[in-house]
Amino acid sequence: MRLATWNVNSIRTRADRVAAFLQREDVDVLALQETKCRDDQFPEMVFSALGYEVAHVGHSQWNGVAILSRVGLEDVTVGFPGMPSWSSKEGLDATPEARALGATCAGVRIWSLYVPNGRTLADPHLQYKLEWLAALRAAGSDWLTETPETPVALVGDWNIAPEDDDVWDMAVFAHSTHVSPPERAAFRAIVEAGYADVVRPYAPGPGVYTYWDYTQLRFPRREGMRIDFVLGSPALAGRVTNALVDREERKGKGASDHAPVVVELAD
Repeated sequence: MRLATWNVNSIRTRADRVAAFLQREDVDVLALQETKCRDDQFPEMVFSALGYEVAHVGHSQWNGVAILSRVGLEDVTVGFPGMPSWSSKEGLDATPEARALGATCAGVRIWSLYVPNGRTLADPHLQYKLEWLAALRAAGSDWLTETPETPVALVGDWNIAPEDDDVWDMAVFAHSTHVSPPERAAFRAIVEAGYADVVRPYAPGPGVYTYWDYTQLRFPRREGMRIDFVLGSPALAGRVTNALVDREERKGKGASDHAPVVVELAD
């Protein structure tokens, strides 16, 4: 199986580009983040014409996650147990944001995740982010206990650079989110719960990034961040045979500000 994850930064804008990527890289399952559309706006026909089933959750022009699969799409689940809601913190309805979608594809349980940004170190959204990650760790630990034989992939845009080599210049981010000790500890807690970063051994840093801001020529200047990951349970990690960051997809007109991450799994 070839599994990929990609923060596409608007699926309606980049549907044709995603379709071309699926065919060129022979991807079996693609997890998408930041689709930026409602369910009824998702361009499903583009992908069904290529043989992919589609699961998507999106409520507005913000957030949105999807899973495209040509090897089966079963047990689709919106949100994980205990996932907090930002809207409830603002005194509004408690509908969770469209940030987590799970599905089983050819026996692999895949979660497409768009972790909250955190905004700034002083913003309440950072505490929301940490609570969200803590809930994910708790749910992920339960999955390992309940069905340790099931391969589980937690994939997507984590909005965390867990190591200093994962940003182009730590001095620039010294007082920013994404690299703060609490965020890194939350990421590390999920790893320590049993989910390994299965990409880094095949694509080590420094200089291996997955995100480059559109401004200040960050991409041509190679000033990026590594914030998109595939974390695998032991049953999944043992099947990984290769992994890569497809930097080429950040090039050209109409590119997302993120690059896809691809993992190859043995049968």
